Amino acid sequence: MNSTIFTANGNILKVERTFNAPIELVWRAWTEAKLLDQWWAPKPWKSETSHMDFSEGGYRLYAMVGPEGEKHLARTDYRSINTHKQFSGDDSFCDEKGNINPEMPVSKFNNRFKDTNKETFVTIISEYASEEHLQQVIQMGMKEGLSMAFENLDSTLEKLNV
Repeated sequence: MNSTIFTANGNILKVERTFNAPIELVWRAWTEAKLLDQWWAPKPWKSETSHMDFSEGGYRLYAMVGPEGEKHLARTDYRSINTHKQFSGDDSFCDEKGNINPEMPVSKFNNRFKDTNKETFVTIISEYASEEHLQQVIQMGMKEGLSMAFENLDSTLEKLNV
């Protein structure tokens, strides 16, 4: 069982995790809507992607759907992509049309992938406008939710890696 390491420093959050799968599979799980929806939300929640354009300048529009049918909408805008190495962008809360909610924190992220001999080491650096914005998402349960989602990703990768 791999553990997720979270390091907060001011308005920056660093997340590190090793996945027991080759980089090609881990990359696909992060960049294909069908696979993202299998793991991105912590159970019993699920992720439902309504739009996915994984390209520089493209975006993903999705909902985190709760067990009672409640929805929290989010948008990921992709800025840079270097296949099997890194991608960066902005994560925001939004409405059903993808309009960003200015009341909520925005994360400028850079996800890096490193092949480590049949495993993949992922580093996520997320920068927020302020330390208060970072603390707000932590208070909303982001660390617990991401840790649970990564456990889902382990299961998804296990199924793909047969």
